[in-house]
Amino acid sequence: MKKQRLVILGAGESGVGTALLAKAEGYEVFVSDKGKIKEDYKKVLIHNEIEWEEQQHTEIKILSADVVMKSPGIPDKVELVQKLISNTIPVISEIEFASKYTKATIVGITGSNGKTTTASLTHHILSQELNVGLAGNIGDSFAKQILEKNYKNYVLEISSFQLDGIIDFKPNIAIITNITPDHLDRYDYKFENYINSKFRIALNQTKEDYLIYDADDEVITNWLKTNTIQSTLLPFSLTKKIENGAYLENENIKITIDNKHIIMPTKNLALEGKHNVKNAMAASTVSHLLKIRKQTIRESLENFHGVEHRLEQVLKINKVQYINDSKATNVNATYYALESMDAPTVWIVGGTDKGNDYTELFPFINEKVKAIICLGIDNEKLLENFGNMVDVIVETQFMSEAVKIAYKIAEAGDNVLLSPACASFDLFENYEDRGRQFKNAVRNL
Repeated sequence: MKKQRLVILGAGESGVGTALLAKAEGYEVFVSDKGKIKEDYKKVLIHNEIEWEEQQHTEIKILSADVVMKSPGIPDKVELVQKLISNTIPVISEIEFASKYTKATIVGITGSNGKTTTASLTHHILSQELNVGLAGNIGDSFAKQILEKNYKNYVLEISSFQLDGIIDFKPNIAIITNITPDHLDRYDYKFENYINSKFRIALNQTKEDYLIYDADDEVITNWLKTNTIQSTLLPFSLTKKIENGAYLENENIKITIDNKHIIMPTKNLALEGKHNVKNAMAASTVSHLLKIRKQTIRESLENFHGVEHRLEQVLKINKVQYINDSKATNVNATYYALESMDAPTVWIVGGTDKGNDYTELFPFINEKVKAIICLGIDNEKLLENFGNMVDVIVETQFMSEAVKIAYKIAEAGDNVLLSPACASFDLFENYEDRGRQFKNAVRNL
């Protein structure tokens, strides 16, 4: 019997992980990357005798595929992907491919913001009592973990781009943290396309599966009013009482599932801010469903230390607190960051704009921001939006310079906040690189 041919576009973490799993499962594998492949990944491909190419896509080799796994970073609009689609060759994501080779219980988490924190927190709680892996947009690839670790449970952080490439993928428990405009450049600048993409997480769910979502999010609740899904719904809310799901009452999180109740005090939560109460609700609901003991959930919520590059307190210098929120790659994430500021703030913002609307930030700018440092190649939109709102607004294209300027402006008791509201690809490799450069610059002051 002829081997199935899998072609992988993009030799990053998900691409190389998929290549290893596919080879082990008997596929003929070819990996193609338009850019340069990182040395570490190249070594893995060579060691495992997997055919690869870099800095080109050889069409004849790619179009001979039975199935193609593409990196989430490659848009569907690319000519090569369009050719594959018109040749009716399935183009799928790593999540779709890998999930076929595991019988594990899967918790899938998506949303515009909060998904990394919610996934990390959920994994932190579950790992106290269960055999559980953390994958998707975070850590080692899902495919590689299935091959090497074979966990009984997985918590997956899943982006809309990964959901665009699913056919049969079905998480037992899905979470949608929230939906706000993001990545609209990849969705023909139509918000509804992006919303539909997020809801693909529940596409194949049945009534035996659960969808946990933010009932305070109008985008989500309006979509659910006009579309039918099969999943059992477990909403969470800070403002209204929920019969089946989670809500806040007198500073306690109350969770009810099938008349079983659990109460969690919020006063000792390790993570601050309203948005983190919601993340805690989502993670606790999953843990309750998977029969984790109440005591374990409580203790885990109190000792979880958060995620790097998400409102991460770096250092205090001359009574000025420096905060790294490089993971805030959209306006809504920066909204949470500014909302949680309790002192005058020097705000470092900018990068690759994804069609941002900054108006929802205006009240915070007026109330909390004393100076703005624009860190991007093109800062025109920022200057237009915020130029008249603060006394000091400056531009730079270097992180070290941005931090030095902030150091000069900030006074005792102030915050310096890196919360870019934009993607990082104009000046940095990714948001992690941007966050690390910020932390290094602060440490060098």
